[in-house]
Formats: sequence, structure tokens, C-alpha cells
Amino acid sequence: MRRVHLFFLVILLGTVPVRAQTVPSSTPEIDAYYPELETLYRDIHRNPELGFQEMRTAATLAARLKALGYEVTAGVGRTGIVALLKNGPGPTVMLRTELDALPVAEKTGVPFASTVTAKNAAGATVPVMHACGHDLHMTAWTGTAKWMVDHRQQWHGTLMLVGQPAEENGGAAGGAAAMLKDGLFTRFPKPDFVIGIHDDDTMPAGTIGYHAGAFRAMSISPAITMFGRGGHGAMPYNTIDPVVMAARTVLALQTVVSRENNPMDPVVVTIGSIHGGTQANVIPDEVKLELSVRTFTDDVQKRVLAAIARIAKAEAQASGAPREPLITMPESGHVVVNDPALTRRVAAALQKAMGTQQVIEMPAKMTSEDFSEYGRAGVPAVLLHIGAVDPARLAESRRTGIPVPAPHSPEWLPDLEPTLKAAIRGETVALLDLFNAK
Repeated sequence: MRRVHLFFLVILLGTVPVRAQTVPSSTPEIDAYYPELETLYRDIHRNPELGFQEMRTAATLAARLKALGYEVTAGVGRTGIVALLKNGPGPTVMLRTELDALPVAEKTGVPFASTVTAKNAAGATVPVMHACGHDLHMTAWTGTAKWMVDHRQQWHGTLMLVGQPAEENGGAAGGAAAMLKDGLFTRFPKPDFVIGIHDDDTMPAGTIGYHAGAFRAMSISPAITMFGRGGHGAMPYNTIDPVVMAARTVLALQTVVSRENNPMDPVVVTIGSIHGGTQANVIPDEVKLELSVRTFTDDVQKRVLAAIARIAKAEAQASGAPREPLITMPESGHVVVNDPALTRRVAAALQKAMGTQQVIEMPAKMTSEDFSEYGRAGVPAVLLHIGAVDPARLAESRRTGIPVPAPHSPEWLPDLEPTLKAAIRGETVALLDLFNAK
């Protein structure tokens, strides 16, 4: 009878699910770094700077890295910094962070919120905020820099830390292109690998996401100026109103995605800015629209841009405009393509160190990033994402359908401690794996 009881006990135990092993997303050293890093984060967050204006930000980071023993070069690509830590023979691995902020008025309500204003490239005074999380990226990058110094006996090679300006400018106007043009891969060692990390609103704080292949969309920002004939607001019949013309154009452009595009080819057409007029009782002569167009292929981008031009010209003609719209097309950015082999390798190392529940495959995104330029320069590169939202808040958002604030929102504020610690952990794990390649 005792054997029978033992048999059924074994069967019963075999049916009880085994709890997943909890893998720490931090280390005692990272925990010890945190108070100082939190102070740095708040300082950077409180003092944001626009693209190619990041003098204070670059100087702050450069001073810290010099104190850690890095060889630091400032002014690369105008306001970028490059810091090298040579630790014997081995590969060169580059870790990039962004330095710039956005022209956004902060509405987080935190005590260290930005109240900064600055003049943009057009000379207008705008509010400035780290609305995309670059302050978090810089802080993690700094923590990783310290960890790699403190544990240099565990790796060999050259660590290349790059603080890149003007990521938000994008494409040929962005900081990645500026640094490469200024000799990033010729004045300094050309890296064997490039890695980066970006905060994310779709995953719980500390969760790292990876995606092999095409990951972030290409972006282009055309501008359309609609021309009319201005006059008194009380006598619109004596005018050709470019405000109405622009409004009809905005609505018509929505059909490019909904009626002209194959839904299997992702496209976003956003009109982010409309400027025209000076006061309510004056109809202006012109209105300017600024667009953001996101695609994953050149062919789709070309077709969408042609449709935008066609619609704008048709709306102008339908309104009896005195001239065709002026359409300017800056150089396009490029798709971020994560090197498949490198992505798989880094993901495997991260999952081994941090657990498969904390390191997950994620879908591609329509957001863009000039991180693409490093891969295009011939170096295997991978951009990772890290969840930055409190898990309970994210779960409530999914329950209600009300989205949480996301990057570029005036309310974007990462859940700092778990996100920052996991970002440093992820960066150091990836670096160690790449330095210790067999």
C-alpha cells in the first residue's frame, strides 16, 4: 500500500507546474551605481538641448568618461563625443547613445521637469524636453561605461562609446550622418559591431525586445506650401482661402493610406504641423503643411510621395489657387536593419543571462531612427528596445484600451529604476558576449 501511495505522489508532483526561475535584471554593482545615476538622469532631464546644440550635455558626459579613464574626443559631427577604452587585443565594439531632445513642452509634473526653451534651426523659440527618453539612454550608457571599467578583467578589445547628436533630425540632416562624415569610422577604429538600445512604451519596464531584419521604418518629411489670395476675414468671397485649401488637403491625404495603399505594405502619413495666418480676421496668402511619411521600402515611399504631390496640386487647382503648391522633399532617412546573425547572437546571450521572459522578440515599428546609418556604413548593427512602462499601468492600459503616454508625448516619462538597471544589464551582457567571441 505504501508503494501505491508513493507512486501516486510521484504522479501528482509531476503534474504540478514548475515555477519559472526568476533571473535578476540587475547586479549588486548596478544597484550600487543607481543613486548617482539617478542624480545624473534628473540633471540631464532638467537641462535638455536640441539637436546640434548639445554642448552642456556632451560636456557633462565627456567629463564623466574622462574621469573613468576613457580617451574622449569632443566635437565629432559638431557636438558628438567618442570615448575609447582600449583593453588589449580583441574586437572593437561600439555602443551608441543619443544626446538631443525634442521641441516639446513637458507635462509630466515631476519636480525635475524641464522648463527650458531654445531657438530651433528656424530661429523660433520653442520649449525643449527629453520626450523620447534619450536622457535614460545616456544615463544607462554612462552606467555601462563604469561597469566595463570596473570589470575590464572579464573582456579584451576596444570599447567605443559614441554620444551622437541630433538623432531627431534624421536622415542626411541627422547626427549619425554628421559623425560618419566627420570620420567616425576613419579617425577612430572602425567597429566590428554596433549596438544601441531605445526605450519603448509597449513592454513592461525592464523587458528587452529584439527584432532581426528590417526593424524601424524609413522616414521623410516633405513640406507643402499652399498659396492663396489673402484679404479681410469678413469678405472671404474676395479671397482664395489657403486655410480651407490646406484643410481639404489634410483630409484628402488620409485616403493615400486607406484607399491607395496595399495594407500589407505599411505606410504612415502624418501632418504634424500647419502654419498660416496672423489673426482671426485676416485670411492669409499662404499656409504651410509639414508631413512625416513612414514606409519600409523605396518603391512604396516613391508611390506615396507622388500621391501626396498629386493631391496637393489638385486641391490647389480646385480652389482656383494663383499658383501650384511648393513641395519640398528633403533627403529620406533609411530603414533600420538589424543584422540577423548579430541579433540572434545578442538575443541568445541576453536570454541566457536575463531569462526568456524578460528578453522577447518584438514586432517591427513605424518609428524611425538614424541608427540605420551605422549598418549602411558596413558594420553589423543591432538596435534593441527596452520596456519603460510600469507593468501595472501597462496592464490597465490594455484592459481599458486607453494608451499610455509614448515617446514624443509631453507626458512621456520612463519608469526609471527598473528600466535603467535592466538597460545597463542588457548592454553589459551584450558587450561581454561580443568581446569574448571565440
